[in-house]
Order: sequence, then C-alpha cells, then structure tokens
Amino acid sequence: MEITLPQAVFLFLAAVIVVCSILTVTTKRILRSATYLLFVLFATAGIYFELNYSFLGAVQLTVYAGGIIVLYVFSIFLTRSDSVIKEKIKNSKVLAGLITAVVGAALCIFIMLTHSFPVSDFVTGELNQKVIGTALMGTGKYQYLLPFEAISVLLLACIIGGILIARKR
Repeated sequence: MEITLPQAVFLFLAAVIVVCSILTVTTKRILRSATYLLFVLFATAGIYFELNYSFLGAVQLTVYAGGIIVLYVFSIFLTRSDSVIKEKIKNSKVLAGLITAVVGAALCIFIMLTHSFPVSDFVTGELNQKVIGTALMGTGKYQYLLPFEAISVLLLACIIGGILIARKR
C-alpha cells in the first residue's frame, strides 16, 4: 500500500496536533503551553486547507490562531506567575489522574473497536460563503447568532476579570 501525498500531509499534521497537544498540557511553563497550542491551531487550519475548505482554514487562522492566542498571552501577562508558590502534587492525586487517563483511554479504544462506523458521503470542496454566513449570523432554527453573542460577552467578561485581578495585586 502506497501512501499518497495528501495522506502523508494529513499524517504529518495529525502527528503535529497530537504531539503539541500533549506538550500543551504537560509543560510547566505557561508561555510554552500557549506556543504549543498555537501550533495545534495552525495544524488544524492545515487540515482544513487540505480538505479544500479555504474559508474554514482562514477562519481558523484568524479567529483561533490569531485572536484566541492574543487573549491567552494577555491573560498570561496580566496574572502573576506562580513561580513563587510551588506546590508538590500529592501521590494520591497523581494516582487518581493516572487511573482516570487509563480508564478514558480504555473507554475510547472499546468504543472504537465495537462501533461500526458507517461509510461517509463526505465530498471535499468549497461551501457557498453566503450559506455559511446566513447559518452563522441568522436568528432562526439551527443558526448561531445567539451563541456567537453569548461567547463574545463571555470573552469580554474574562478580559475584564483578568484586568481586575491584575489591578488588585
């Protein structure tokens, strides 16, 4: 079985996503964690571009990789470092985390092996941007204006909370 170029690109991007995701949650430095998260978001955009969804890839790059990382960096710089306060993680918490990870992995493997995944009718190609815009900014059923506004208010509240926390210290 030969691997084609699109398959090789997908495998590379998937490997980048997996490795950088693990590094994001395991590193002890928060700025490195944000950098690894940026690589995950870039690789996700690469998968969108590989599927010929250039609009979704551009949105991924501008909204997530651009905007969300800026929010993370501002929150990192606005809060104080916990380098002064170092807590030793108790062995019971490490054991509980390890058991949870093993049970989660076993559950995922069990579901993947027992579930029969139907063949997808997925067709690569570009969607009409007017349809996407109407679905995102419409107020009818299965349209997303209200969740979009709720998330923007939540992000604004997070920014204001971060500024208030930073000003107290």
